[in-house]
Amino acid sequence: MNLITASSIAFIASFCTLVIEIVAGRILAPFVGVSLYTWTSIIGVVLAGISIGAYLGGKLADRYPQKKTLGWLLLLSGLAAFSIAPLTTVIAQYPFSVALMWRILFVTTIIFFIPSFLLGTISPVVVKLAIQNLDKVGNIVGKIYAFSTLGSILGTFATGFFLISWMGTRNIILMMGAILICTAIFLGSLFKTKKPAIALLLFPSFLIWSTYGSVFEHPDIYAYFYKESNYFTIKLNKMQSTDGETWLESLVLDRLLQSVVDTENPLHLEYGYEKIYSEVFEWKFKKGAEFKSLTIGGGGYTFPKYIEVVYPNALIDVVEIDPEVTKVAYTYLGLPRNTKINTYNTDGRWFVMNCALKYDVIFIDAFNDLSIPYHLTTKEFAQQLKSIMAPNALLLTNIIDNFKKGAFLSSYIRTLQEVFGNKNVYLISVNPESQNIGISTFIVIAGNGNLDINDFSLYSKSQRDVISHVVPEKVMDDFLSKRHYVVLTDDYVPVDNLLAPVFEERFNYYR
Repeated sequence: MNLITASSIAFIASFCTLVIEIVAGRILAPFVGVSLYTWTSIIGVVLAGISIGAYLGGKLADRYPQKKTLGWLLLLSGLAAFSIAPLTTVIAQYPFSVALMWRILFVTTIIFFIPSFLLGTISPVVVKLAIQNLDKVGNIVGKIYAFSTLGSILGTFATGFFLISWMGTRNIILMMGAILICTAIFLGSLFKTKKPAIALLLFPSFLIWSTYGSVFEHPDIYAYFYKESNYFTIKLNKMQSTDGETWLESLVLDRLLQSVVDTENPLHLEYGYEKIYSEVFEWKFKKGAEFKSLTIGGGGYTFPKYIEVVYPNALIDVVEIDPEVTKVAYTYLGLPRNTKINTYNTDGRWFVMNCALKYDVIFIDAFNDLSIPYHLTTKEFAQQLKSIMAPNALLLTNIIDNFKKGAFLSSYIRTLQEVFGNKNVYLISVNPESQNIGISTFIVIAGNGNLDINDFSLYSKSQRDVISHVVPEKVMDDFLSKRHYVVLTDDYVPVDNLLAPVFEERFNYYR
């Protein structure tokens, strides 16, 4: 085999390997979230597959040093790539009765080990076939591995920056399988004549064409909109309001129901935590008041739209990292084109670091129980937030956790107390018996100054139909004294570990 052919095959195999590895995170996100566990499992499984494949591929190359061997390995790699989508549909949803970490590892291994293993066998065979002169072994091996690494680099950048947003994960996997099979047919010398090669190419083409709708299209049959962006798997569904009188639009990012929107009525607040926001606003601001608000995590823009209607003189800034989510809000979720809401499609921490304004109220609505942007939870970020808060401004953070045994909620409260002071951080629940409930949504409220939470409690008790319940100080003290916690810092922020038990319980993945 000449060096150009050998380098080309090594380039293609490495390109496809890294594409599959990057895509794996997006494929698994709707099922297990995007966490440290997820990426650890993906990287570990793929490297294990490549390592074992390289070892056995070397033995195979010595025993069968033929171009046809390489052709069969490429063909099997392509077929293994085709298996990823159907295996994900079947395996990723299976409720393995093990701890979350092991469940993610099992799922990742079943789906991605074999393709990685087969792709790992290719390089040793390519090297074996390319070496014709022992005096130039170093030069040949160096060039082949250089092209192999170049393929890995281009596969990484192409997938992360372009392919996922252009094609979606399942189409990418389909393309990788097709590339590998075509490489096997045209460069692998599987057949002496063209007719068997064409027949082999037509068979998987027909198989894919006949099964595409059930295997390679997105698995959510209830979603009327489905798009894989560079950040999330975005889905839109129809759902009824809790009173059964109104049809609402629901926005799902990966697996989390992020927002529920009434496109005809921006004053409709379906979620309890959004109603808490509105009650805090009624206590804090008079109608027609002028103030500056910042929301980190736009989602369906439900509450920013509410602010725009109820407080027309307010400045409303929203930081939403994913521009595709913002496009969906404009197109499907009733965000008007002439809105006064200012959207910044960037990372929340980057925005805060470069912000010159002082806000009167800041919302963090970017946390869920599947994956949390850890850099938005730390003490350092809380200090940055405080620096852009006006005197007596409020910080409101939406958190999902288990009050009885969760560790993230207690850690986040302790972290904010380090910055705002113990007497300026409180917890608001939709349930007056918060100490007796399991997984629920809570609002952590912090004040940049003396926060008179008793005044808000008195206000809440004086109003009808108010759902805000400030967790009593005694209950809070007992909660914080008995619960394990970690002061979250940029150097130590184990949010995935803190939330793992809640994830397992919420989705029944625990023993």
